[in-house]
Amino acid sequence: MQLIDPNHSAYRHLWVRVLIVVVCFGWAIVEFTTGDAFWGMLAGGAGAYSFYMLIWAFDPKPPEPAAVVTPDDEDEDEDKPAMEDEKKGE
Repeated sequence: MQLIDPNHSAYRHLWVRVLIVVVCFGWAIVEFTTGDAFWGMLAGGAGAYSFYMLIWAFDPKPPEPAAVVTPDDEDEDEDKPAMEDEKKGE
């Protein structure tokens, strides 16, 4: 199960990825120094996982270009008879 999508546009800049890792490990240090080892382990695990996904194994893929929509010939043919009917009625 992938918790962090490294191809998300929010992780494009290096400083954002490093900040996430530093905050997770910093919070783990705070929890360990206040004596709460359980939350320290959880924050440290989040820091280790974010380090692996955002720094170590980070391989960004270029964004895919948007699909170009072209009108079909059939759509144009459907419009023509309607206009011809309008001209006949005048």
